[in-house]
Amino acid sequence: MKHHLMVGTWTPPGVIITAVFDDEDLSLRLVKKTAIPEEEPISWMAFDHRRKNIYGASMKKWSSHAVKSPSEIVHSSSHPMGHDPKAQQSDTRTRAIFCLAARKPPYYVYGNPFYEHAGYGNVFSVNGDGSIKENIQNYEYCPQSAIHGMVFDPTETYLYSADMWANRVWCHKKNGDGTLEFVGYTEAPGEKDHPRWVELHPSGKYLYALMESGNRVCEYVVDPKTHLPVYTHKAYPLIPPDIPNPKMYRSDVVFLTQSSQYLFATSRANSFDLTGYIAAFKISPEGFIERQICLNPTPTSGGHSNAVSPCPWTDEWLALTDDEKGGIEIYRWHKEFLARVARLEVKEKGFGMNAIWYD
Repeated sequence: MKHHLMVGTWTPPGVIITAVFDDEDLSLRLVKKTAIPEEEPISWMAFDHRRKNIYGASMKKWSSHAVKSPSEIVHSSSHPMGHDPKAQQSDTRTRAIFCLAARKPPYYVYGNPFYEHAGYGNVFSVNGDGSIKENIQNYEYCPQSAIHGMVFDPTETYLYSADMWANRVWCHKKNGDGTLEFVGYTEAPGEKDHPRWVELHPSGKYLYALMESGNRVCEYVVDPKTHLPVYTHKAYPLIPPDIPNPKMYRSDVVFLTQSSQYLFATSRANSFDLTGYIAAFKISPEGFIERQICLNPTPTSGGHSNAVSPCPWTDEWLALTDDEKGGIEIYRWHKEFLARVARLEVKEKGFGMNAIWYD
């Protein structure tokens, strides 16, 4: 069976790459390079709940693109980052970094600016066809914030945000109209952990926070009364313990497989002379981490990326992207062993950020 994946780029010119993976002959090939607005490359992309639209964190804007087929993707709208006017200025490095599409109505889009002037998240409504319509709210974090990853709880009532620069995990409540209100936050266990990504178990009981500078995954239990994450004092390494140069690494993303029996997380290296790492963990039915299974080197440093993307309908396949060499590769997860089965290098500037699975 053939599976199409889409990947964006870190730098202009804007382009969406479509690749196809054949799980029978284990081939991975380029299908199409789709040009999008030149100054709007997508550093993080997400599908809507129907896989009919791609939403993108696109430099100074949020973008939406209609997916008519794997080889027919059409730009539909772009909207500026909200609230702080300095974020829009060309002489600031503030950029859109992450977007999250709601899976329950209203099917709004939630976006995070990054670097300076990023103390507010942006909420966008959508049109009937799923394209981004308008900015309906700019909800507050704090002036020091630089949010990189977010996740909803299973009921999509509470939103958790990983704040690298303020060194905490935030919780907001989603109202019936799709807007958000502040609930609270939990400080990271380490002074320089810098939470970058969060994932939540379908039970709603356990949250996993990836620490970029701490280079570890920390386990939290969600307090059923306050809805805030509480550190369980269980943490697992994302680089080899006692490595001589830990400051040469920064961890990237953390995601559950579709069965939620396994958790994958990655780290990147700050030098092309070093490799990043990919780790796998066994997750209990309740959601706590039972054990770390592996910590394997990745083929490259990962560059800005090294983002793992588990297949949404099977635990067997994982995608991994890097922008050191502009690669996307497919791994097979079988009997708790990880095997790389295919790789494609795309000679496109800034390729490749995260991969999303279309079919």
